Amino acid sequence: MRELFGTDGVRGVANRDLTPVLAYNLGKAGAYVLTKGSKGPVKPVIVIGKDTRISGDMLEAALIAGICSVGADVLRVGVMPTPAIAFLTRDLHATAGVVISASHNPVEDNGIKFFTSTGYKLPDEVELEIEQLIKEGVDHLPRPVGSEIGSVRDVPDAADRYVRFAKNTIDCRLDGLKIVIDCANGAAYSLSPRIFRELGAEVIPIYSEPNGININKECGSTHPEVAARKVAEFGADLGLAHDGDADRVIAVDEEGSIVDGDHIMIICSTHLKGKGKLPNNTVVVTVMSNMGLRLGLSSAEIEVLETQVGDRYVLEELLKSGAVFGGEQSGHIIFLEHNTTGDGIVTGLQLAAVIKETGKTVSELAARMERLPQVLVNVRVEEKTAAMANEEVKEAIRKGEKILGQKGRILVRSSGTEPKVRVMAEGPDEAQLVDLVENIAAVISRVSG
Repeated sequence: MRELFGTDGVRGVANRDLTPVLAYNLGKAGAYVLTKGSKGPVKPVIVIGKDTRISGDMLEAALIAGICSVGADVLRVGVMPTPAIAFLTRDLHATAGVVISASHNPVEDNGIKFFTSTGYKLPDEVELEIEQLIKEGVDHLPRPVGSEIGSVRDVPDAADRYVRFAKNTIDCRLDGLKIVIDCANGAAYSLSPRIFRELGAEVIPIYSEPNGININKECGSTHPEVAARKVAEFGADLGLAHDGDADRVIAVDEEGSIVDGDHIMIICSTHLKGKGKLPNNTVVVTVMSNMGLRLGLSSAEIEVLETQVGDRYVLEELLKSGAVFGGEQSGHIIFLEHNTTGDGIVTGLQLAAVIKETGKTVSELAARMERLPQVLVNVRVEEKTAAMANEEVKEAIRKGEKILGQKGRILVRSSGTEPKVRVMAEGPDEAQLVDLVENIAAVISRVSG
């Protein structure tokens, strides 16, 4: 069982849980595992990027030290979205990639996530191998000397490379569109507005002035109501709200209504199907997706494959099934034709392209799905596993399910990235859902002390 790695790399409070020592060990063990098959006169190379958190510099320095200590070189690209690191790892023909980010989490947190040479997140067994090396102690790993020690090089055109890639994922310009982009004071702060402007859109950037401590603070994809207000204020056609590392996006229609990942998926999948670009007419979603999405896709004669929560599991199912499109309600959308991970900028471009190609507004496009009421509460706990296994919690869930019957569902799961249990209920009566969720959440809080 993995202890360090969650569903999205290693995360924790920077300098308390995720310390420079742990970052060094991860760099050393990760580089050893990911480059041990590399042979020849040229050293293996690892791309490193980060978001705008104040702790990023500290962790980057420790991570680089660990990587160089086992004889791998580093290509440092600076502040860059997570999906850009996945792309650059491939584009720069690197042996591996790593990004320092805690995505949508608050500034106190940070994380370290690795990519293979092909830009995919690491399989469970590789993460387990890295963990085991760290448990055993990394001092026994190779210690090259002299010219065999790794070195660090900056990549001055890294941003330009990603900009070219992202722009080429759509076949039209965006002239005439007015777009509000909430950059969450994160990794997309310069790239996202630049890309949309270069494609002809009028861009109104907000929360695009990171200072190291304001990432995700009351903005971005976890607070899309901020972008919604700006869309209404400026009379924009579209709003896009990124998270801290820009691997997700939540949209806003021209009326200021929030368009989540489920709505984005039905808009883009039906458009892809109409263009003959949806293999097997299949979309991959998670258990958190709204029942309305399933109904909408069914009426469009699109098959749905379901996974547990986490974009890594969506990706696994895409690769297994041969599908090329899927995602999460939270805005992690994977266009496998373009990138190997969720990419909030590319997703925003695809959505904007649908608007241009169809001549329809976002609200008209989103109307293809009727969203059933869904209530979600996050309960902070010390021990997620214990809370989920508690008999009182299980009984509270059973009672709620009995009340809903066939008209809805209850989903209780532990977060893969935070010390929280998420309680979700879905059905036709929102007031009833609120009562059910609050009751289950109260039981979890009580038994968790």
